[in-house]
Amino acid sequence: MKNILMSFLFGFLVLASACTPAAEKGDEAETTSVDTTATDDAAEPQVVASTEAYTTVILEDGIASPRKEMKGSIGDAGITINYGSPSMKERTIWGDLVPFGELWRTGANAGTTIEISQDVTVEGEALPAGKYSIFTIPSEDNVIVIFNKEPEQRGTGGYNEAEDALRVTVTPQAQDADLETLEFMISGDNIVMAWANWQVPVAVAAAAAE
Repeated sequence: MKNILMSFLFGFLVLASACTPAAEKGDEAETTSVDTTATDDAAEPQVVASTEAYTTVILEDGIASPRKEMKGSIGDAGITINYGSPSMKERTIWGDLVPFGELWRTGANAGTTIEISQDVTVEGEALPAGKYSIFTIPSEDNVIVIFNKEPEQRGTGGYNEAEDALRVTVTPQAQDADLETLEFMISGDNIVMAWANWQVPVAVAAAAAE
């Protein structure tokens, strides 16, 4: 009888222990915690240029050609350019790294895109609001700037001339000092592509309302 009673008491104690809430088991319940500290992924993009006309931020760093975004406006037209920004690295750019007479993606890695919030004219030619890929064909005396209707392109392999929305020809201008990295900016009524010893201005104006 005594053995039966002892077995019953032992079983009751085991059962009671199993049913006790974790919070009542002392320090053991506090060994797991949740870290609510914000991660680096939530950090704001690094601003690398800022003027009254535009701001440029780094979207992806730690790669050979950081991904950047230039956002600004000309008149009432909002303009956003997304591009990979390669560096000179003591190389000759125009006519060498970027050959004359050949189609260039106008940046590095994924294709360069431009998004325009409203209809504009580019060098006096109409370009509807929308998102485009930008290609260029540089030569010694001029640069053909191409706005293509297919924005999701990595390089020139998928380029289709039939999808061009607009082509304009502009004249590059010499810079006093080499610019190490490819950049896009807004200066007055121009979108300017600048790299090495060249600036390539493209005149833009918001289209007049009908």
